[in-house]
Amino acid sequence: MSDFVLSCCSTADLSKEYLESRNIEYICFHYELDGISHLDDFGTTISLPEFYAAMAAGSETSTSQVNISEYMDFFERKCREGKDILHISFSSGLSGSFNSAKNAANICAERYPERKIIIIDSLAASSGYGLLMDKAADLRDEGMNIDELAAWVEENKLKLHHWFFSTDLTFYIKGGRVSKAAGVVAGILDICPLLHVDREGHLIPMEKVRTKKKVKLQTLKKMQDFAEGGEAYSEKVFISNSACLQDAMDVARLVEENFPNMNGKVKINDIGTVIGSHTGPGTVALFFWGKSRAEE
Repeated sequence: MSDFVLSCCSTADLSKEYLESRNIEYICFHYELDGISHLDDFGTTISLPEFYAAMAAGSETSTSQVNISEYMDFFERKCREGKDILHISFSSGLSGSFNSAKNAANICAERYPERKIIIIDSLAASSGYGLLMDKAADLRDEGMNIDELAAWVEENKLKLHHWFFSTDLTFYIKGGRVSKAAGVVAGILDICPLLHVDREGHLIPMEKVRTKKKVKLQTLKKMQDFAEGGEAYSEKVFISNSACLQDAMDVARLVEENFPNMNGKVKINDIGTVIGSHTGPGTVALFFWGKSRAEE
C-alpha cells in the first residue's frame, strides 16, 4: 500500500466506480442546471442521460471550478490522516483549478510542514486526463514513490493525445466557441470539426471534416499518425462521449481493428456534466499515448 494519496478532479471523466477501483481519490467540480447548483458527481444526483436530455430540450447550464476552501478541506483531511498527496489537476488551459489547488497546497504546507503535497497541471481533459490518472495508478501500484511518480507525470504528460469531434455544434455556438455564421455554414455542409488539446492544455480546432463517417476515419488517422509505436501500439486507449454512444463505439471498433496489440479493449466513458455543459450532446473524444505535444 502506498503512503500517499493520488487524486484528481471529477473532470477526468471516469466513473466513480472506476476511480475507486484504482484507488484514485477525487474532488468534484460544480455545475448549474437551470440555475440550480449541483456537484459534478458522476451522474449520481442527475443521471447523464437526464442531463443531456435537459440540455437538448433547452435547459441552461454553467460550470464552476473547485475553490480554494474545498481544496483546503480535502488536503487537510488527508494530512491529518498522515498521508502525503499527489494531486494531478484539470488542465490550466481550461480552468483556474490548478492555481486554486496550488494556493491551497501552499497554505496546508505551512500548517503541516511534515507532509508533502505535490500539485501537477495535467494539461489534459476528460478521459485523456483519466488515461493519465490510470497510468499514474499503474506506476504507483508497481512501486513508484510520490517523487518518482510526480517526475514521471511531468516528463510524460504531453505524450497524451486528445482528438475530439462533434456532430452537433449547437452548444459550441451557444458558448461562443463557434460563431453563429460558421455554425450555420457547418450545418449546411455537414461539417464536423476535429479538435485537439495543445501543449498548453487548450482545446483548439484543427480541421473541418465533412460528414460524420469521414470525421471518424480522420480521428483514426490521427492515432495512426501519432500513436506510440505506430500499429504496434501497446498501451490503453480511452474514448469519451456525450450522449452519442454509437458514434463512440464506431470509433472504438476502428481503433481495435487497426491496433491489435493495444492493452485490452478500448474503454468507453461518458463526458461528465462539466465538460458536457460546454460541448452538449454529440461529441466523441479519442485518447492515446504518442509523440509529445511539446514538439508541435
